[in-house]
Amino acid sequence: MTDAIIDFKDFSFRYESQAHPTLKNINLQIYPGEKICICGPSGSGKSTLLQCLNGLIPNQYEGEIKGQALVAGKDITKTTMFDLSFETGTVLQDTDSQFIGLTVAEDIAFALENDGVAKSEMQKRVAKWAKRVNLASHLNYRPQELSGGQKQRVSLAGVLIDESPLLLFDEPLANLDPASGQATIDLIDDLHRQEDVTVVIVEHRLEEVLTKPVDRVIVINDGQIVADLPPAELLRSDLLMNSGIREPLYVTALKYAGVDLNEVKGIESMASLCLTDEQAQQLADWQAQQPAETTQKQAQPLLEVADLSYQYLPQNPPALKKISAQIKQGEMLAVVGRNGAGKSTLFKALCGFITPSGRISWRGQDLQAESIKERADKIGYVMQSPNQMISKTMIFDEVALGLRLRQVEEAEVKRRVLAVLKVCGLYEFRNWPVAALSFGQKKRVSIASILVLEPELLILDEPTAGQDFRNYTEMMKFITALNQAGQTIVMITHDMHLMLEYAKRALVFSEGQLLADLSPAELLTNQSLIKQAALKETSLYQLAKLAGLPAETDFVANFINYEERKRRDE
Repeated sequence: MTDAIIDFKDFSFRYESQAHPTLKNINLQIYPGEKICICGPSGSGKSTLLQCLNGLIPNQYEGEIKGQALVAGKDITKTTMFDLSFETGTVLQDTDSQFIGLTVAEDIAFALENDGVAKSEMQKRVAKWAKRVNLASHLNYRPQELSGGQKQRVSLAGVLIDESPLLLFDEPLANLDPASGQATIDLIDDLHRQEDVTVVIVEHRLEEVLTKPVDRVIVINDGQIVADLPPAELLRSDLLMNSGIREPLYVTALKYAGVDLNEVKGIESMASLCLTDEQAQQLADWQAQQPAETTQKQAQPLLEVADLSYQYLPQNPPALKKISAQIKQGEMLAVVGRNGAGKSTLFKALCGFITPSGRISWRGQDLQAESIKERADKIGYVMQSPNQMISKTMIFDEVALGLRLRQVEEAEVKRRVLAVLKVCGLYEFRNWPVAALSFGQKKRVSIASILVLEPELLILDEPTAGQDFRNYTEMMKFITALNQAGQTIVMITHDMHLMLEYAKRALVFSEGQLLADLSPAELLTNQSLIKQAALKETSLYQLAKLAGLPAETDFVANFINYEERKRRDE
């Protein structure tokens, strides 16, 4: 039998600064040519395991190691990062932090330059891999000018050019729109099949990963492997939900309908799923039993924009083109569309960070004359990247900053900061430095720092990026409670699950234009809008079509309403 390319034996690791091990008794073998998905809640040890594979542990992050970890036959305790780099290539979650070159071509070539490869050979290999990842026409662009999906491919080409036998992906879907995310999964699968590589993907968004075949899913919780199973076997169990990981929506829908998952063929993905007539009838019966949705009371407009336009540079196309829309008092609204569609630009305009043409009004009064500080009393904006917002060393001080700038008494500062840290799942880290947190935890710090100010309109740019299902659920439970208490919530998101579950209305953007204003269920069953806005058809709609249900949109809406009732009852 072929030797494992990754071989952990009774392996434990404790960071030097921590009292207890992050990884405990890991026994894991991954063989050449396998494609593996690793998932688990935030803080479970996924990233630590990945850092053992690429040499950051113990070369960069020191600590106590027990047991043995071999990568391509090399003991990680006796191998430098340089030597290990010939065996592994890592694509990071935050692609911007991985860029080195001033152009795409320079960035892809960086590893070859370090290895002293001749210029003619370097140009040949850069051209090969740029073409392979569909970036041949972008070689002279700055990486920062590209969309999220294109940035991901630049990082991937920079790793692939070394032709390492082991490719590691750290949450590759976290910052991508649904269409770009699917394109990334397709590309990874294509490379896996054609380039004779072993692939390890660490990702929260399991349903998206499973749209292409995966050999095994490894579930990590509290530093231990709790499951190492083929996808079908894992989906038939309760291990995902018990570990705080979201299961695919079509699997949840089958459970609600009382379908025995052990009898479902091809359950590992919607592409392979097969239903018997009896199982299809169970779904139809479940749909027929759902009560009709109650009509929502019409709310008054809180904020309105009319003919809003903005262009960053004269040579660039407009980022906003005559946008007219309303945000209503007390609603939960989703704003969706591809990377670069104009979503974030719109809300930068609302907050006063940029000055567009057109009209912005708050409760019927002109807002454009107000300063950024005056608008901040009404509108709280949480940016997509936490690194753009965080300015303090310690977590407590970061969340307290806005209150202290407003000269709130220190006793009240402490009360409000501790309360919001509990809600955001950060209370146990209150005295930690921000630098010690994962990306997902930093995201929660940035949300907490705005929530503590209690703005009337809360704008969340990708609120669930990097969050595991348990923390996502806790966060959204709190945000929903705020919404039910009268606060208006707007979520700019690529997370179609989030939109389906929590938003009553969606604004759809593409190329600076507002394409549609409709319900999430209507949106994710509209093929034309899905294509234009780089979204993705929900697996609930696909399940309804597969079962031959007469009203697929109604099935999606019924699922959303059923989930909402369940959350209220819990």
